[in-house]
Amino acid sequence: MRKPYTLLALAAAISLSAAGAQAATNLVKNGDFELTSNGTSKQLNEGNYDRADRTYLTDWSSKGYNFVLNGNNIDDTNAATALALWGPNSYSGRGPKNGLGVSPTGGNVLAADWDYFPGPVTQQVSGLIPGQAYTLSFSYGAGQQVGFRGDNLVNYWDVSLGNSKQQTASLANVSQGFTGWHQASMTFTATNSSELLSFMAKGSPTGAPPFMLLDGVSLVSAVPEPSTWGMLIGGLGLIGFAARRRKG
Repeated sequence: MRKPYTLLALAAAISLSAAGAQAATNLVKNGDFELTSNGTSKQLNEGNYDRADRTYLTDWSSKGYNFVLNGNNIDDTNAATALALWGPNSYSGRGPKNGLGVSPTGGNVLAADWDYFPGPVTQQVSGLIPGQAYTLSFSYGAGQQVGFRGDNLVNYWDVSLGNSKQQTASLANVSQGFTGWHQASMTFTATNSSELLSFMAKGSPTGAPPFMLLDGVSLVSAVPEPSTWGMLIGGLGLIGFAARRRKG
């Protein structure tokens, strides 16, 4: 009669341990780009250069030709935006069927052009522990602006946290194409309690503007938090207790 209860205890321990392992705190604010000051499908305002037809991205700063778009109409020229990317809905369905669609996390996405007036999108991240490793993860892709064409497109993100810089894998794109969504994961070691997180679109060639896309930005400690350790130890304790009862 004890075996079912032993199995339940083991299952509970495993569930608690798994839940604890996923409980890391995301130090990036508004990493899904859902919070804006003036809606979506607009170019981002820069610093004190405020225009009514633009929008601010909450908790982020922007310099350059950067946009926040709604993933549901990112490729629709009927959207109220100065930017549209080639996709199934471009020119009311007359564009190429390249599969451009919403990001894995859905909702809004960031779009940045490296060719025309390039500039980074940044956020000052606080709550870091100097000397500790952190995992930065995000979804990214690349598309091309409607009205432009060009082959041999290469795109990537330059990413930095403080003075440490890394790059995503380069995405090769065709004229009027879309690379699909990809996942990136990078490890940074904090040198200060507050560091500047920066995303800068890069690529080639000039004159055929590809846009880098970004969504689902997360920065979490690569070391389990104290609460996570507690749940893991508790789970191991339950396993040991169940084992002793089973032997009894």
